[in-house]
Amino acid sequence: MDDNELPIIDAHHHFWDLSLGRHPWLRPDVLIPFRYGDYSAIKKNFMPEDYRAVTGHHRVVASVTMEGEWEEDDPVEETRWMMEIVAKHGTPAAHVARAFLHRDDVEEVLAGHTAYPLVRGIRHKPVAAPAPDKVERGAPASMSDPVWRRGYALLARYGLHYELQAPWWHVDELLDLIDAHPDTPVVINHTFLPADRSPEGIAGWRQALKRAASAPQVSIKISGIGLPGRPWSLEDNRQIILDTIEIFGVDRCLFASNFPVDGLCGSFETIYDGFKEATRDLPRSDRLKLFHDNAIRVYRLSIPTLA
Repeated sequence: MDDNELPIIDAHHHFWDLSLGRHPWLRPDVLIPFRYGDYSAIKKNFMPEDYRAVTGHHRVVASVTMEGEWEEDDPVEETRWMMEIVAKHGTPAAHVARAFLHRDDVEEVLAGHTAYPLVRGIRHKPVAAPAPDKVERGAPASMSDPVWRRGYALLARYGLHYELQAPWWHVDELLDLIDAHPDTPVVINHTFLPADRSPEGIAGWRQALKRAASAPQVSIKISGIGLPGRPWSLEDNRQIILDTIEIFGVDRCLFASNFPVDGLCGSFETIYDGFKEATRDLPRSDRLKLFHDNAIRVYRLSIPTLA
């Protein structure tokens, strides 16, 4: 199969319209601490026409949107807005919504999201430690917070999976969560954040991946692997990609763009060219799983598999 013909389901990207004023972190006068540093370049609308423009020569046949840190007062409003986008543009194929699992209104919010057939999962970034030796068990709004876990326990009731964005050193909390709630699938975002590329950092990340992969409920998105201040390159990221596939296997990995955020590191074409080059030696059936078919299963899409 010619690489340009390889079908892609982008498993993680965002849409936002800043004229709505509903994304506080993207306001002109706001800069939050961010893993890629200054993110001012993405403080502009990113809508379906903008997404199509950046995909270039890649054959994107469907995509999944991720919540975009909408204003906290009404998380369901973002889902309603995403449904309007679908009605107008026919995309995305699925959406991962936001809910605050430690808040008193969590069940009301989950019910609100699931009233819309587009929603497949929930992301609530748990409070995370800045380093492996700083993890505080039971910290408020962390994965080991009993209040947060009560909200998490509701996901299975609503037929939702959980999308985890946290550094790899929270793997113990993740496994405890899965032991307590084995019926809730988990999708790890952004490759478990291998930001520290020192030998010690990579060793810790690899070990965490192996432990996470021991739970069959867990899948992982290969995305978000740019490095601050460096253009996205296969030289930097080939081993990260291959290690993730080796550890999780081709049936539980999904490629994703994380656009427009990862546009801070490289173009959509550069990143997906890198994904394709890194997997060039894999069988066609495995590449179809990684780029297309696994997303259909994980996000329960009404699209035929090609494997």
